[in-house]
Amino acid sequence: MNEKIKQTDSGIIVDRLYTKDAANYQEMNEQPGEFPFTRGVQPDMYRGRFWTMRQYAGFSTAEESNRRYHYLLSQGVMGLSVAFDLPTQIGYDSDHQLSNGEVGKVGVAIDSLEDIEQLFEGIELEKVSTSMTINATGFILLAFYVALAKKQGADLSKVSGTIQNDILKEYAARGTYIYPPKASMRIITDIFEWCSTDLPKWNTISISGYHIREAGSTAAQEIAFTLSNGKAYVKAALEKGLDINVFGKRLSFFFNSHNNLFEEVAKFRAARRMWANMMKSLGATDPKAMMLRFHTQTGGSTLTAQQPLNNISRVTIQTLAAVLGGTQSLHTNGYDEALSLPTEEAARIALRTQQIVAYESGVTDTVDPLAGSYFVESLTNEMEAAAQLIIDKIDVLGGSVAAIEEGFIQDEIAKSAYVYQKEIEQQQKIIVGVNQFQVKQEDKIPVFKIDDSIQTKQIEKLHQLKSKRDQQKAIACLQKIEAAANNGSNLMPVVIEAVEAYCTLGEIANTLRKVFGEYQAS
Repeated sequence: MNEKIKQTDSGIIVDRLYTKDAANYQEMNEQPGEFPFTRGVQPDMYRGRFWTMRQYAGFSTAEESNRRYHYLLSQGVMGLSVAFDLPTQIGYDSDHQLSNGEVGKVGVAIDSLEDIEQLFEGIELEKVSTSMTINATGFILLAFYVALAKKQGADLSKVSGTIQNDILKEYAARGTYIYPPKASMRIITDIFEWCSTDLPKWNTISISGYHIREAGSTAAQEIAFTLSNGKAYVKAALEKGLDINVFGKRLSFFFNSHNNLFEEVAKFRAARRMWANMMKSLGATDPKAMMLRFHTQTGGSTLTAQQPLNNISRVTIQTLAAVLGGTQSLHTNGYDEALSLPTEEAARIALRTQQIVAYESGVTDTVDPLAGSYFVESLTNEMEAAAQLIIDKIDVLGGSVAAIEEGFIQDEIAKSAYVYQKEIEQQQKIIVGVNQFQVKQEDKIPVFKIDDSIQTKQIEKLHQLKSKRDQQKAIACLQKIEAAANNGSNLMPVVIEAVEAYCTLGEIANTLRKVFGEYQAS
């Protein structure tokens, strides 16, 4: 019998049949909620409560995004997830020349505390969990959020949420960095330190494999590079003298979910086990500091502009993979996101996909329902082995920072992306509606468009803010930030003071540019 070899997207060979005698199958006696957490971080998982259903949203002005947030909350969203425009991500105000044409386009434009006040108008921060996809300027957005929570009279010990704050993957895969790695790592450990005492329920970092996967990595590379970056953050915090059993509990992860259902489930299970063992080896003794808790987003790069309604099926498969893999939080993409930002209808269908899986599919009725499967257990072990080989190579190079500086991680992602694209072009990998099963005429899908007048409105608002604030107080606050950057003291208190004085995001970022400089990719 001459069978074609089958393999996962990570190149793991898939056998025709799996039995208890499979090479990588091992009987599991592990319980969910117990080290090393392969079967999940909670003993009862979704029998106790469902994952947090988030919808990633943010566009145009703060007022426009606020309307979308209220709509999503009315439809059953449990937590907000904020998308920021490109100028906000890289530390430029809306009136900067490099912001031209980008204001409000891929996310909401945020220049000041005033924008954050409008973004969350009518939303009590003490009662909602907010995730913010922000990295280089993550400390400034966190300061805005804290300042607003204080204005609302919130108890900061009860305020919960996450900032992505994962700068290493920006150098490796995404590109929205500002400062050199050493300075960026200092800012991140300042956030760890400040939050451990002042904002204890806040997840101080979401170590992100999502963008690594979007850039073209395999599933095995996604967890290898992500966990290696996580190790680098932990080591930096330990060098600063922070307690791994304290800050370790506030680390979270952010993974992608693609179409190969069983590979994705195996990836999530393997990542939990690997991180638990990694944290233990780094000195953690509290089991909660060893838990890999993660948010998932369905794969944006898997969505097709051709026959976009097919993307609803893709997102459903990816949702199942995330849930069967034990995610703590999930965003599902709109079917139209290969064409534009999601329309309100597409966002609603994406949320309904999560709700149908939660309430109608039955997969949440028992914990880790695929445990014991000869195939899934074998694949989990193989995924771990494949990822560990990559981590070992990074360790030899001196860790993630060194591997990024040498271009190793970037090169590996680029190679995988090239191979994947070549397989599509040669029809070794079938993408329905793209390289097979095409149609000559497609239905017109309505797309969501951002009005170019947004930039003018945002600039006017910014100039009005500067004209009415206490200018001398703002200047004094920026000088305090510069002094703290130079003397090594924690930046968070002085940045919070500055945003409360209505210093802008660009002013704060530029103050630190003067001290730290800007990173230039070689």
